[in-house]
Amino acid sequence: MTFWVKPFFYLGDNCLYLLADLGRMGIFLFAALAGLFKRPFRGKELLKQLHFIGAGSINVVFFTALSTGMVLGLQGVYTLQKFGADGMLGSGVALTLIMELGPILTALMVAGRAGSAMCAEIGIMRISEQIDALECMAIDPFRYLITPKFLAAIISVPLLTAMFDVVGIYGGYLTGVQMMGVSSGSFFNGMMNSVSNHDIQLGLIKSFVFAFLLVWISTGRGYFVLQIRGAGFGAESVSKVTTQAVVLSSISVLIFDYLLTAVLL
Repeated sequence: MTFWVKPFFYLGDNCLYLLADLGRMGIFLFAALAGLFKRPFRGKELLKQLHFIGAGSINVVFFTALSTGMVLGLQGVYTLQKFGADGMLGSGVALTLIMELGPILTALMVAGRAGSAMCAEIGIMRISEQIDALECMAIDPFRYLITPKFLAAIISVPLLTAMFDVVGIYGGYLTGVQMMGVSSGSFFNGMMNSVSNHDIQLGLIKSFVFAFLLVWISTGRGYFVLQIRGAGFGAESVSKVTTQAVVLSSISVLIFDYLLTAVLL
């Protein structure tokens, strides 16, 4: 192969791999969603995943929300005092958390904690041929493994986002009102006058989309661990694919945050 042909060869090869990967992930998504309509429904497994993804993420989401809200309160007072607009602190903290930071940071925390674990679990099951064993026993691996994780993430992440918003607003109140002396009445009055149903709906829509993305990418990367280019073999492949799943989930959340804001704002 001549020197000038190699760049085109690598470009075409990478494009074909990308198209094949997108096709695999699309078929994977269809099969995972189809598992919702297959019986018997695995209610016990759904509860287990709700506990793992939802209840297990409460601590990290709580402390992330509290620290974020407290920092917003301090920086908000520092900035608004320059314009004599301390009364707008509640509005700024609430809108920032409800529309942006709440959905984004919740999704990133869940992707780092639960998404990585889901990817590693399914990846290990794949390389140890446990998924192949399920197929040999005529058990649908999507209904058995993937679908409960999808449903649990779509339920858990919006609830965690709502908790993030409430705790974050309290953190802003704690620093802005209790520590910096902003009027409590102006804090809550500004928040109530500025936050609309549209703002809350935008935050909820984002949380649903982010949950869908992170569980799709995390489970899909683990399921196709043997087909990921450059992943290697054995434990090394699981570690690399798990890292890739967290990175891709985080990037997808940030990209779709902009797209949803541009479309729905």
